[in-house]
Amino acid sequence: MEYIELIVAILIMLWNVVVFALYAADKRRAEKNQWRISEATLIICAFLMGGIGAFLGMKILRHKTKHTKFKLLVPLAVLINVGIVILYVLFMM
Repeated sequence: MEYIELIVAILIMLWNVVVFALYAADKRRAEKNQWRISEATLIICAFLMGGIGAFLGMKILRHKTKHTKFKLLVPLAVLINVGIVILYVLFMM
């Protein structure tokens, strides 16, 4: 059972790297006036356990920081993501 938790933890970390990369790609596309990744996609990815990657993408890349929905929803996604992990650790281990 320990291997499954380790694999899930690694997958969540990799997913957060992917979400950060999505924010980076969207910022790059915005700077070049190219086709963009939809805001809905960016927010959904945050809620699907990619909240930390999205939050870091906003802070490090300074992307989507002026949008109220991102200022509210991405931190909420982080809280929900962390809450899910805490609940898993408390009740499943």
